[in-house]
Amino acid sequence: MSGYCAFAPGNPVHAHYHAHEHGFPNRDETVMFERLCLEIMQAGLSWDIVLKRRASMNAAFAGFQVDTVAGFTDADRTRLLADPGIIRNRLKVDAIIDNAQRVQRLRASHGSFAAWLDAHHPRDKAGWVKLFKQTFRFTGGEIVGEFLMSLGYLPNAHAPDCDVAREIATLAPPWMQG
Repeated sequence: MSGYCAFAPGNPVHAHYHAHEHGFPNRDETVMFERLCLEIMQAGLSWDIVLKRRASMNAAFAGFQVDTVAGFTDADRTRLLADPGIIRNRLKVDAIIDNAQRVQRLRASHGSFAAWLDAHHPRDKAGWVKLFKQTFRFTGGEIVGEFLMSLGYLPNAHAPDCDVAREIATLAPPWMQG
């Protein structure tokens, strides 16, 4: 095994995410939006920092409920930027609020965030990055790639010899259906 699959098992910060979330298909809008937001927050930082602050970010961003975050005001932005429990970056905070509004528009055009992803699947990573840059804010190649791997839309979330990879394969994630 190599990479994350060698490092994460048994790690107090990473073990649960590795074994129960990363790469598992999930169509729940709140889960999907949280993953996108966490990947945005991770840009330029370590995943360790993001996971350690995940609970605080969930509290600060109202559980990543799309409609609630989409309605955040300037007062909410000020509150978020003063919250020492989250990653306080104005560009990232603004992108999360704006992206919640964009997810609402995807509901109107496609029925759901998941249906929008499905409507554009399959694509290679470069195609996904281009689409995300046209649709969302603060979504470069690393953010898009990790977000899509985390939900099973792109392969390689786990090493082939990882027990979790074998478990995920039984769920037939989107990348296996492409």
